[in-house]
Amino acid sequence: MTFRQATQHELRLAVGWAAQEGWNPGVSDADAFWVTDPEGYVCAERDGALIATGSVVRYGKDYGFMGLFIVRPDLRGQGIGRDFWYWRRDLLRSRLEPGAAIGMDGVFNMQPFYSKGGFVFSHRNLRMEGTGGTYAVDGIVSLTEVPFEAVAAFDRRHFGFDRATFLQAWIHPEGGLALGVLEGDQLAGMGVIRPCRAGFKIGPLFANDPGAADQLFRALSNHAAGRSLYLDIPENNPDAVALAERHRLNEVFGCARMYLGEAPATPWKNIFGITTFELG
Repeated sequence: MTFRQATQHELRLAVGWAAQEGWNPGVSDADAFWVTDPEGYVCAERDGALIATGSVVRYGKDYGFMGLFIVRPDLRGQGIGRDFWYWRRDLLRSRLEPGAAIGMDGVFNMQPFYSKGGFVFSHRNLRMEGTGGTYAVDGIVSLTEVPFEAVAAFDRRHFGFDRATFLQAWIHPEGGLALGVLEGDQLAGMGVIRPCRAGFKIGPLFANDPGAADQLFRALSNHAAGRSLYLDIPENNPDAVALAERHRLNEVFGCARMYLGEAPATPWKNIFGITTFELG
């Protein structure tokens, strides 16, 4: 068995495996993931066959994120995942400055395993499902009309780290939309909706206040009118929970946000939808 860096083709296979697990990735996620960190995807191989996948993406050298941890279903329970996961954790550590934090969104039943690996629970991120609506909305602009430097700065204020390369791809989703809301000439909220294997998913949804978040949600929801719509909310933001309830979204899945090292300072009260379970 060999642990090694994955190719772009193997990353696409990993995203396909994620779809089979019911995680419902975006149809173009693999392309945006790859440009973010081409060295950030790994796999386990045995006898020439792919048997496990994972991501070890870094944002500069100050923060990393682990995701896409999947062992081929017919090989689970044999210790492959344990050895591969610890190798991934240590590989990502080696790609970061000493003491840099690593985040992850792990399925709930794996929390004890991740805890043994040094990760500490922060909160739950919940996938909420509903149906796209038809709303009258004003005051919304395309993010392509906003200087990219302003978009990247707003994202960095909420995500905590620079991910401009990721954003360049993410805010141009094929078949989707990237929208903003302005206060004067300043960005007060941003959101992206993209087509997924089933329906559409909103992420991120960042806003200065609940009103701006709701305005953006309704504008993005219009793009999925009559279709399944998903939003991954941080449960530690009561206003995000209230937004989901107000729009009759129901919990269908969830992950535990956990950190190795000191958790980054994150303005959760302004985060109404995280970007992805795979890259943070």
